[in-house]
Amino acid sequence: MPAVTSAGTPTRVLFVTHSYYEEDPRVRREAEALVAAGMWVDVLGLRKPGAQEREVIDGVHVRRLEVQRHQGAGIGTYLAEYAAFFARAAVVAVRLHARRRYALAQVATLPDPLVFAVAPLRLDGVPVILDLHEAMPEFFRSRFPAASRGPVRAGLLAAERASIGFATRALTVNDALADRLTALGVPPSKVAVVLNSPRSDRFDPGAHPVRPFMADGSLRLVYAGALTPLYQLDVAIRAVALLARGARDPDAGADGITSPGAGTGQRVGPGADASEDQPAAAPLRPLDTTLDLYGRGDAEPMLRDLAARLGVADRIRFHGRIPLEAVAARIAESDAGLAPTRRDEFTDFSLSTKIFEYAAMRKPVIASRLPTVERYFGRDTLAYFEPGDAGSMADAVRGLVDDPEARAASVDAAQARVRELSWEREAARYVALVRKLARP
Repeated sequence: MPAVTSAGTPTRVLFVTHSYYEEDPRVRREAEALVAAGMWVDVLGLRKPGAQEREVIDGVHVRRLEVQRHQGAGIGTYLAEYAAFFARAAVVAVRLHARRRYALAQVATLPDPLVFAVAPLRLDGVPVILDLHEAMPEFFRSRFPAASRGPVRAGLLAAERASIGFATRALTVNDALADRLTALGVPPSKVAVVLNSPRSDRFDPGAHPVRPFMADGSLRLVYAGALTPLYQLDVAIRAVALLARGARDPDAGADGITSPGAGTGQRVGPGADASEDQPAAAPLRPLDTTLDLYGRGDAEPMLRDLAARLGVADRIRFHGRIPLEAVAARIAESDAGLAPTRRDEFTDFSLSTKIFEYAAMRKPVIASRLPTVERYFGRDTLAYFEPGDAGSMADAVRGLVDDPEARAASVDAAQARVRELSWEREAARYVALVRKLARP
């Protein structure tokens, strides 16, 4: 069924997203899925310095508003940025609607109240989807713990409820977040889930030269994502130092010698029942390990300083942000992918897209043990480590190196799971939802 109106024109959809469109994989996948279904899609997003104001990307008409992201800034700067984008998006949305006569509008969070930027369209009868990428109250509590207590948290929850109540339908990225919304009182019939799985044509291991595991005797780890405190790349750098030294825990000296029992579950230090005849742990061989970081963020200076202090600056390679289209090739050149997410009440609902991308490219995945990740991938499919624990991460990496059969089984199981949760399946469900909601 073609996505056209009775007058023969394409169904027209407006996206509003407080992000750089070219760097937002979820919004891009959704917009491109609608274009592939024969719809016209306009996107209003942020504008990086030097970027064109208007551009057509894979059939999607992108308008960049004169607002930029201030990653890692204080809460006041964030609020000013949100307000500036809200005001510009609201004005442009009305102007475009007067010409386009949109059949549907979709607003991506954060922030949730951005949905009110399309209030004039909603009053004109245009259905609105609120695409909740994150849980806003938990996000702000994680990012600004001191400022997100008491009345502020109550206000964030109220804003979330009002935003969802205003929208025709709430869309979110996994079942854990959907369960959270229904627990807050949102009717289940108002909530839909479209997973953040990658497009299989963009993450196709057959499309890139793939490096065999440790082909040259060295171990290449890769991380593709934001360099922010949410992702514990400091833990990853400490783990690289442990692996390179053959050490067991972060308290090891430069020669790799650790206290008796370190990393083995034995208690050491004050209060420990240590004895002279306690058997020493078997020595570990050093692993020639490097970590390639593809991304940018406010944590980069701290990470560079940490790598220098630990003596592994030559093993931690910062490449900056790369286009989404280039990520798969960089993963193919690696041996294993890292998804080192911090655990808190915000990330308990997190399911990192990086896990899908590494698994789709048939690379072992080393991931923080988080509830939603285990919910989708099981307890044994990935190489899990305890969040915040460099020794646990190093042990997970050693397990992959030392057990080729378990590593191959993990790769097969993870890739099979990604195929079950493929974007192609999710895209069909998403397009069907838009067609159902779009006004005639």
